Amino acid sequence: MKVSRLKPNPAGIVEWPVLSTTRGSVLTVGEFDGVHRGHQAVLERVVDLAAESDSTAVAIMFDPSPKRVHLYADTHAMADLPNDLLGHDSEEVMGVDERVRLMEEMGLDRVLIVHYTLAFAAKSYRFFIRQLVDRLGMQTLVLGRDARMGAGRTGDVAAIGDLAEETGMFRLDVVDDRGPGYVSLGGDGAVEPSEASSGEGRRRVRVWSTTNLRHLLAEGRVREASEIMGRVHSVEGLVVHGEQRGRELGFPTANLSSEHSGYMPMDGVYAGWLVDMGPVRDASRDGEGEGPTGGVAKTLDRHVRLASGSPWRMPAAISIGTKETFQSEGGHAERVLEANVITDNWLELYGHRVRIEFLDFLRPQERYADADELKDQLALDAQHTGVLTDKAVG
Repeated sequence: MKVSRLKPNPAGIVEWPVLSTTRGSVLTVGEFDGVHRGHQAVLERVVDLAAESDSTAVAIMFDPSPKRVHLYADTHAMADLPNDLLGHDSEEVMGVDERVRLMEEMGLDRVLIVHYTLAFAAKSYRFFIRQLVDRLGMQTLVLGRDARMGAGRTGDVAAIGDLAEETGMFRLDVVDDRGPGYVSLGGDGAVEPSEASSGEGRRRVRVWSTTNLRHLLAEGRVREASEIMGRVHSVEGLVVHGEQRGRELGFPTANLSSEHSGYMPMDGVYAGWLVDMGPVRDASRDGEGEGPTGGVAKTLDRHVRLASGSPWRMPAAISIGTKETFQSEGGHAERVLEANVITDNWLELYGHRVRIEFLDFLRPQERYADADELKDQLALDAQHTGVLTDKAVG
């Protein structure tokens, strides 16, 4: 699969690549954050229709996310998100590279990642679709039922369907991606544009939605989130040096950099796995390439490392919190993720990129009277993790 990163010019025009001079394309557009079961239904339809018509299966994504760009513009005099803020997005359920990897597994031929800007967002859905037809040879556009696009998000499936019928230039295929219904969420927070308030400060959102995924993870309900995604939730990042408290207690941990990809669940202790993705190599996120951009290992190597039973995939007790037991000594507390790998072998992971996979919530963070009490609890966490991961089909 080939991946292209595209940046619009100041006028918001994208220089689209030539996909083929002999084949048309079946195409979808979206953020696909989390690649949950609703997204999978759309992407699978793209692949199936492309195979039936001997066309190219294409997904267009946006990075940074439209929501992030517009939120920044609303508070900064309608300015675009600056380059120095394009890194880690704490609200992102899944990093772009991981979305690309999953799309490759599903059989997509091309992924086009558009750098989302305000000028690009100002283009009408009619203009955007005409570009897809003229420049990418789009014959069929596949969308979920709640999809919207174009300036002011006026291009819903009804309007796009009318455009398809009016012009005869392409066919619209609408997938029922809504899943098992809706759930009502309390509290404040950003929601997907297609979701509305159900009154009394509550929000009615689809069960299969990125908003619901984020809500579940924020409550530590990683098992429920994994059911919606069809896989365990994960984050990836670089292992950095910590305070070595775990090593002193006999439970050495891999400490994840704050510049990780993927949504960090609620503070607490979880059972799961650590996957050693290998030492970091320089990799550019720009241009075109095969497989996920900016990766550490080659695509085949990633598949091998992530496979169930892989020697690089090891059970781990995962702690997210502020190290409350020792907080007072350093005078500084920050939210950190530490993974204690359940193995008899010493692991040297500094400088390696690792993937942390969350299977189940074990317990909330607690403050312990002394190091001995903490050691006893860490031993119990390791024991419970071993039991749960042994039962799981990883």
